[in-house]
Amino acid sequence: MTAEPGGSPLEDFLADPASCTLDMASAVSRCAKALGLRHAVVYLADIQQRHLVPLTDVTASLHIDETLAGWCYRTQSLRVEESERDGMTVWFPLLDGAERLGVLAVHTHTLTAESLRQGRAMAALLAMMTTSKRAYKETFVRRTRTRAMHLPAEMLRAFLPPRTIGNPHVVSTAVLEPAYDLGGDAFDHALTTDTLHAVVLDAMGHNLLSGLTSAVALAACRNARRVDADLLSLVDGVDEALSQWLPDQFCTGILARLDFRSGVLQWVNCGHPAPLLIRDHRLIVDALSREADPPMGLRSLLRARDRQVHESRLQPGDRVLLYTDGVTEARTADGRLLGLERFADYVIRASATGEIAPETLRRLIHSLLDSQDSRLRDDATILMFEWQPSGPLPGAGLIG
Repeated sequence: MTAEPGGSPLEDFLADPASCTLDMASAVSRCAKALGLRHAVVYLADIQQRHLVPLTDVTASLHIDETLAGWCYRTQSLRVEESERDGMTVWFPLLDGAERLGVLAVHTHTLTAESLRQGRAMAALLAMMTTSKRAYKETFVRRTRTRAMHLPAEMLRAFLPPRTIGNPHVVSTAVLEPAYDLGGDAFDHALTTDTLHAVVLDAMGHNLLSGLTSAVALAACRNARRVDADLLSLVDGVDEALSQWLPDQFCTGILARLDFRSGVLQWVNCGHPAPLLIRDHRLIVDALSREADPPMGLRSLLRARDRQVHESRLQPGDRVLLYTDGVTEARTADGRLLGLERFADYVIRASATGEIAPETLRRLIHSLLDSQDSRLRDDATILMFEWQPSGPLPGAGLIG
């Protein structure tokens, strides 16, 4: 690689055509060398977010709950420790927007403002490279799994979006278990310039057909959403798709959209548990509770009326929880059902400590798994979004 006159090492690395085709390990090595860093290793979180797994075999996996690297992942903040060899290790979070991918370990002799800046730049670059490659790099998938995945889960996970998305005004994050043996639970979330779209589904049964039902429902939602259809049209699209292709199947669900300019939340409830609203560290009981319509795929039960779109205006800092009944019906370590109040209380306590939303859900789902020998009686899905407007909103000041 020949440096261009006046170019920075990182610019030279990016400008070199050969860098585009490098495998990840070689890219990490060359990028570190270009920046004058001693050594660097990329660790990715496994599918259940319990371990940080190195992309190469140069070192062992690290436990997220018991290591400094895990603390970096959990808090999305830089951490420094003395290296086993001379020098030190700096841990940088690997973030693709709001999505936590893992961490980057940079080994250096001395810690300076320049080496920190270079490490942050390298972490940002490698996060983007990871996102672009993991869709087709089987190595990434294999390293982030700890056991074989059942076929229904394999199919359904191919349709799922990133766990966390967000912008300066809203963040949406989700967890779904059992990771390797899903039945019919699924979630979706997406952003436009002014709207967050969120969906949680629970299909009848716990088999390949259940997964197919949720996959068809997700595809129908996205198909309608991408031509700017309203919520009723989204649900109609799911009803029509299931009626045509899977006439004996149905699924419950919440389909919601939040206008993060105004805080107006709209949703349709198709036979599903009502969303929960947490405001000022309190559960606002029944705030989003409305009469539910029939599940999607059972449009004949509507009795000649349209489905209902419900609306509420959020306040800054509000958190909304969408979930499947596998969450509230899970049993805690003392053998009791989690239930709505304990579920909400867990989120409230975590919020009060300033814990970030993705970490709250990660720890909550692990507490349920660990209290039942890592087995749930049913799929358990949680999607939580928080509206926290700050600064100018998209389109602010525009006319028309």
